[in-house]
Amino acid sequence: MAGTRGTQGSKGASAGALPKGFRSAELGWPELRRIPHPPYRVPLVGDAVGTNLRTPLQDSLRVGRRLGPIFRRKGFGKEIVFVWGAGLTGELADESRFAKHVGLGVANLRPVAGDGLFTAYNHEPNWQLAHDVLAPGFSREAMEGYHAMMLGVAARLTDRWDAEQAAGRAVDVPGDMTKLTLETIARTGFGHDFASFERARPHPFVTAMVGALSYAQRLNVVPAPVAPVLMRTATRRNRADVAYLNRTVDAVVETRLHGPAGDGDLLDRMLETAHPETGEHLTPENVRRQVITFLIAGHETTSGALSFALHHLAQHPEIAARARAEVDRVWGDAPEPAYDQVARLRYVRRVLDESLRLWPTAPAFAREAREDTVLGGVHPMRRGAWALVLMPLLHRDPDAWGPDTERFDPDRFEPAAVRARPAHTFKPFGTGARACIGRQFALHEATLVLGLLLRRYELLPDPAYRLRVAERLTLMPDGLTLNLRRRSPVPAPAVGPEVSGVREAPPASRCPVTGAGE
Repeated sequence: MAGTRGTQGSKGASAGALPKGFRSAELGWPELRRIPHPPYRVPLVGDAVGTNLRTPLQDSLRVGRRLGPIFRRKGFGKEIVFVWGAGLTGELADESRFAKHVGLGVANLRPVAGDGLFTAYNHEPNWQLAHDVLAPGFSREAMEGYHAMMLGVAARLTDRWDAEQAAGRAVDVPGDMTKLTLETIARTGFGHDFASFERARPHPFVTAMVGALSYAQRLNVVPAPVAPVLMRTATRRNRADVAYLNRTVDAVVETRLHGPAGDGDLLDRMLETAHPETGEHLTPENVRRQVITFLIAGHETTSGALSFALHHLAQHPEIAARARAEVDRVWGDAPEPAYDQVARLRYVRRVLDESLRLWPTAPAFAREAREDTVLGGVHPMRRGAWALVLMPLLHRDPDAWGPDTERFDPDRFEPAAVRARPAHTFKPFGTGARACIGRQFALHEATLVLGLLLRRYELLPDPAYRLRVAERLTLMPDGLTLNLRRRSPVPAPAVGPEVSGVREAPPASRCPVTGAGE
């Protein structure tokens, strides 16, 4: 599918289009009774009794641990099949049999992102068009161009943390990581400065984004017949959030169209680049949708990944010391790391991977059958039937990861250990043709930032803090603060170029799921 446009769309057209919207499991799984579900189902309510509407994913994780690698849950007439076993997930990752399913919260984001990379249906042609046009924006050459701007944004973060540390205040880790990653994608991709670090409160774009994500999540769990009543105020607020997101992005695009020429960044590609084979351009409406997709998915999941990683580093000082020693050895006393030096932080990268194993910040992906098939040799699926893969449980499957899967251990990602595991057991960026196009961007940014922070600070946890995970389609540590101690002697600061709305280092071109996840 990655190589030809419209492959699945034409196939779907010939076989009859699949219906849009939510499709309950009984419509696609003829032998649904073989799949276990929680006991004591209640008429109409189903398995929803006792469910926390704020943490539906974590509720499903608890149910899945009890019921096994495939199970189902039903609430208010909606039944969903969940999968987390490594073997079954490996089958669902087979692109010849299964494709991305746009459903649940992802479909709820279509009023915001339309047919953007993350929310497009498989048959919509703009997905492949945008993917092919934008993929060169994540090449090695392009990534080297982004590196200097990433350093510049990171310098804004360390300035802020230096001030907080000097004043004896703890730092708001999720809040500051959100500011960092929003500025990074906005400046590298679109030449825009949100001035996040100059604000006492989150930028209104972040507030609107969190509102839209939270609303999409709530739509999953509120019964459809009563949603118009129960969510009347939330729906009105969501319309305002979506309108603000649209206005903000329209202003960014207008500035580019009527201001100074860009430097070949993602926005330039969206506005100017034709598909290399067909000559097609993205429409103005699709440009808006892609920009929103990248701004949301390009920062929301990375900020969560950095926040979880910093939590684990603070909780495990011996692991932090080992990672810090690698940073000192690889980067030496250079005032700032070169692009190639970031990839040499192999242990720091393992810390990041292990954090994503325990809490993948985009925690689930859905897969649908391309044709009638049988999953695991036991469970028949009709064409279009779908299942939701729960990555936090997949990443804790003892058959793949061993008996101590709750323990934080970056050595799980030593090369020999990775080779010894079955394929498709680690999926923080999704899978297949629709996997995250910005994966390399996110990994370079996160590894760079972790290295810079480890080089500069000792991370001191609040002894009373216990990890709480907030859900808004994505996952984020809730209420995480850290105290800092500057290292002595303090290494030379990693200072990038002055960053403003004017771009300092032009990117170039090509690469690999958003997050923007696609």
